[in-house]
Amino acid sequence: MAESTHSQQPGPWIAPLARGPLRGDVALPGSKSLTNRELVLAALADGPSTIRLPLHSRDSALMVAALRQLGVGIDEVDPADGAAPSPYGPDLRITPAPMHGDVAVDCGLAGTVMRFLPPLAALATGPVTVDGDPYARKRPMGAIIRALVDLGVDVTDDGDGAMPFSFTGTGAVRGGRLEIDASASSQFVSGLLLSAPRFDEGLHLTHVGDRLPSLPHIDMTVAALRARGVRVDQPSVGEWVVQPGLIAARDVVIEPDLSNAAPFAAAALVAGGTVRIRTWPTDTTQVGADLETLLPLWGATVTRDGDDLVFDGGVGVAGGASLPGVTLDLTRGGELAPALVALSALADGPSEITGIGHLRGHETDRLAALAADVNRSGGSVQELDDGLRITPAPLHGGGWAAYDDHRMATAGALVGLVVDGVAVDDVGCTAKTLPQFPELWADLVATGSDPGADTDGAPSDGSVTS
Repeated sequence: MAESTHSQQPGPWIAPLARGPLRGDVALPGSKSLTNRELVLAALADGPSTIRLPLHSRDSALMVAALRQLGVGIDEVDPADGAAPSPYGPDLRITPAPMHGDVAVDCGLAGTVMRFLPPLAALATGPVTVDGDPYARKRPMGAIIRALVDLGVDVTDDGDGAMPFSFTGTGAVRGGRLEIDASASSQFVSGLLLSAPRFDEGLHLTHVGDRLPSLPHIDMTVAALRARGVRVDQPSVGEWVVQPGLIAARDVVIEPDLSNAAPFAAAALVAGGTVRIRTWPTDTTQVGADLETLLPLWGATVTRDGDDLVFDGGVGVAGGASLPGVTLDLTRGGELAPALVALSALADGPSEITGIGHLRGHETDRLAALAADVNRSGGSVQELDDGLRITPAPLHGGGWAAYDDHRMATAGALVGLVVDGVAVDDVGCTAKTLPQFPELWADLVATGSDPGADTDGAPSDGSVTS
């Protein structure tokens, strides 16, 4: 499995400048969201499962390490039936086993680990401690901690609704009726649903908060459960009933990560030209699929070519195109916001992107981070209660802070296509979900042909007028 810590870069990474319209052809590794859901379900299944084309990244490595600590067997295997091996790493064979405690789970900054593992680990026997990176201790965990307590698990914490916390598993969880407020993250719902079939009474879960962001991620969880033979009913919006029973062993193929496709697809609008994303599924629960309808709001043309999706940005910002401002509610897919805010900062008109207040509790406070980075680059971004207002202004190069957040780093790369000298302080944090990002991005930019201008695709003073 990939290293469980992201690679360190020797100093800032200077985002490569686009030198002409792109002719990109990008094959992305597997979905983090799907990989970590299938790892949990396979660990609780009634027999061995194989996960084909899984993501190998820091988030998935942390999940694998935690499951192995609990006693689950996970082996790297070659593809079956003579299939060609993935360039991104081996398949995984998961063999369930009785789970034991006496472990300290390292969640890193992975929301899927910190929210999915505790309900599963409560089914183990013995003490379990849950902790993560320093910033992870600021991420909201109260809904999971309170849910475990309400389900009869004896949790010890500092009372602040955050990591670290510990509990002693008894080998069983009662289950039954449970109310939670998942306004801060849909992962609270998914984490409970994934282990619910193994609870004695299953789970009747009701969300009682004002809003529930990222519903497609919950749909993904429900679909994964049903694919393994679990009965999941949804009597109303924000209510789920999971029947107790077996989780079927299953061999699954992981789709490419469509959320990681966001900066690559958006690059066509910035640098101009086309970007082909390989093996884009026609039917998926991934929220990244919304890029097919979102990017046309900025003027992209999106077409399907066989198994692939092709994003055409015309001449792009680099070629003098004018991107419109947009008003967008991104409640469904907040993880796409960094790339779309970067696009908006390069547009000609003001934009307002809302429905993303929950991003304050992600790997960093993404609203504050995006505002700080764009404003430091000469732009004008105002934080709202539930989003950002972006007023375009000429941007210039300089430091772009990643805040240990992979999507902040990739947003800087996107701006750097037409703003000379954008220096991302830690591009290595992209190893969280896409360790190959710097190489894939360099390959994409290299497909641009120099049109012969002496400006290298940007004004000679290093600024871009939006």
